[in-house]
Amino acid sequence: MDAKKIVLLVGALIIAVTTALLARNMLSSSGAPQAGASAMPVEANQPHVLVATRALPVGSILNAESFRFQPWPKDLVEQAYYIRGEADPAKLIGSVIRTAISAGQPMTLGSVIKPGERGFLAAALGPGMRAVTVPVSAQNSVAGFVFPGDRIDLVLTQSVSGGGEGDPLKVSETILRNLRVLATDQRMDAMGDDGKPVVQTYSNVTLEVTPKIAEKIAVAQTIGSLSLSLRSLADNPSELDAAIAGADVDLPDGASQQAEKTIIAKLAARPIDRGGTFSTGADVSRYQRSNVPAKPLQGSAVPAGGSGTGTVALNGPVIRIARGTNVTEVPVGGK
Repeated sequence: MDAKKIVLLVGALIIAVTTALLARNMLSSSGAPQAGASAMPVEANQPHVLVATRALPVGSILNAESFRFQPWPKDLVEQAYYIRGEADPAKLIGSVIRTAISAGQPMTLGSVIKPGERGFLAAALGPGMRAVTVPVSAQNSVAGFVFPGDRIDLVLTQSVSGGGEGDPLKVSETILRNLRVLATDQRMDAMGDDGKPVVQTYSNVTLEVTPKIAEKIAVAQTIGSLSLSLRSLADNPSELDAAIAGADVDLPDGASQQAEKTIIAKLAARPIDRGGTFSTGADVSRYQRSNVPAKPLQGSAVPAGGSGTGTVALNGPVIRIARGTNVTEVPVGGK
């Protein structure tokens, strides 16, 4: 090989190796400098104010998960705020929101109304709603496990004697659904001094209903006994989906996502007074009735077979046979 070509080849290799080493050193030394992030200055005596952990609309009943303390700039603290060390959040459990509070917004003294204060129950009611009190027993109130803010179904149990003799028809039916519990025996908070739920029996439950449902409950109390059926938290979304699929709920076209959420939230909170279910005594025991006792026919005499030659006593079911203007009543089993 020509000596000149060998020199050029060796020189090219040296330049390539040198370039690679320089590039490597430059890349390793030109990394982003790891500047230590300076921590935000924290004031030693920075105040903590009580803020809402979620959106609290008007009429919301507060519980331990509704609020928490959060650091707040000292210059932005108002006298109406609940400040750690000055306010006891446990005393707010069971209170009602008077003005709407957004998530993360500080709670103020004027935004809540406590049990016993004037207008407390009216503040707990939604627009157009009413409060009714239903007497219940320990057995009919889920043994005290229904708390203010829960939602229940109302079950009516009665005996229907009908017009005949024999055992009456025993029937139980769900007459109202998705009713919000406002208070149990005039108590809005379900927490004890330790902040834990207290299970206790009660004899009266105050419910939030519409004016029409209030009338139905007043009549139901005169018919039979009322029982409470505690609803699951997952029931409302499933029933709402079924209502939307069945065209029972009309969502406007072109509505914004926020508007749709507002409409759906209102619909999920509405009481339901239709589409209830029922069970009779025969659904529980084969020895019970499945219908109302019929009133027996009186022992009136009619022509047997319509011929006028004899009479039969109508003590059972009959068949009426019409031939033109002539109607003949024939007892079942007769000829």
